[in-house]
Amino acid sequence: MKAESKAQQRAAGAALSAKRGDTKVGDLQGASKEMYDSMTEEELDDMASTKTEDLPDHKG
Repeated sequence: MKAESKAQQRAAGAALSAKRGDTKVGDLQGASKEMYDSMTEEELDDMASTKTEDLPDHKG
């Protein structure tokens, strides 16, 4: 699954960082917290690795 916006890609990156233990889970909020709880590390890696150059800032 690829990210549909830059905001979604950043949230996936934050959730992935927490999933790998690089940041605290308690620091997550909003979409990144939901992603952490509901997605696997592989799914988060796929979404976080989406190129952002052609993505909108927010999904509209």
